Amino acid sequence: MPIYLDHHATTPVDPRVLEKMLPFFRETFGNAASINHVFGWRAAAAVQVARDQIAALLNVSAKSIVFTSGATEANNIALKGVLAAAGPNRHVLTTSVEHKAILDPLKRMERRGHSVTVIPVDDEGIVDPEQLEAAIRPETVLISVMWANNEIGSIQPIGEISEICRKRKVLLHTDAAQAAGKIPLDLIETPVDLLSLSGHKLYAPQGIGILYVRQRAPRIQIEPLFDGGGHEGHLRSGTLPVPLIVGLGVACQIAQDELTTESQRLSELSLRLRNGLNQRLAGLTFNGPVGATRLPGNVHVSVAGINGVALLANLREIAVSSGSACTTADPEPSHVLRAIGIPEALSLASIRFGLGRETTTDQIDFTISYFAEIVTRLRNQSRDLELHAPGPG
Repeated sequence: MPIYLDHHATTPVDPRVLEKMLPFFRETFGNAASINHVFGWRAAAAVQVARDQIAALLNVSAKSIVFTSGATEANNIALKGVLAAAGPNRHVLTTSVEHKAILDPLKRMERRGHSVTVIPVDDEGIVDPEQLEAAIRPETVLISVMWANNEIGSIQPIGEISEICRKRKVLLHTDAAQAAGKIPLDLIETPVDLLSLSGHKLYAPQGIGILYVRQRAPRIQIEPLFDGGGHEGHLRSGTLPVPLIVGLGVACQIAQDELTTESQRLSELSLRLRNGLNQRLAGLTFNGPVGATRLPGNVHVSVAGINGVALLANLREIAVSSGSACTTADPEPSHVLRAIGIPEALSLASIRFGLGRETTTDQIDFTISYFAEIVTRLRNQSRDLELHAPGPG
């Protein structure tokens, strides 16, 4: 089996999470909305425990947690719901490095008559809060800035942005899918109005996530995406997937308990990987910031003098992601790398390493040697082809 280094895409379910989930598939399988018998009561109690565990990770009230299928759905509820409730011709601010689960819904809302301003970032992928504030208009109702970037690991200054939003009376939404469970998210210390996260990014199962909705006055007005039963405070109708919710709750509890030690461990492993690659290979560009403004476990590198498709095709002993949203038929540069000024050719030869809970020092050392070997071999092959290519005429 290849070494798995793609934890920003998804994580394996932690065995401790799976153990707690299993009884809710067979023994305690009730519908949490069934209020007339013990099966429903037990399911509802389990959902409440999970709600409390998730709320503790964020330091918020359990009443503010709305269960969704993941961060993409939560983002859509937040963006479309706020704009629909706010009325026509409203304005939203976001950044050029947001996930497509933010940018695509906002494009749809533009087609419905709202306006969107996309603020550029610096060469480390970090937005300037002063630029955001300068772009606020009288009709601005929402700012959406991701807490940590899914490609290059940049951690945004959410605290400063939060202060601006409170001062200017504009709602703040953040996609925290990559940040939750990896860096501290204290929403008392750093208040936001809306926050999205996905379970499968923090060792819970795929298909479950939450939207946090601030409870303090004034109440946030949100139009639900669909109706049918009024579950989750009428924001997200549908039968709750109790086993998945239990898993998310346990995963959040584990993440909270282990956050400090695991973040430090991943930061050290990331530095080991980065330094090792730098020692073995020339022509590398490491993208994103260094230190406290970078997500633990993230290493993103562009490799000069190589074909990106060939590189990915040859990396069979490690599971990683391309730094660009490409297919072999139609490669396109990553919008994130374009936003930080990476040239197209280099963008298409970029690799994201996502380290995780099961990543070991031995795996990192193997990855350094293996990656250097593959890159060196492909570069030599490329030079040989150039040397033997027929001349003009």
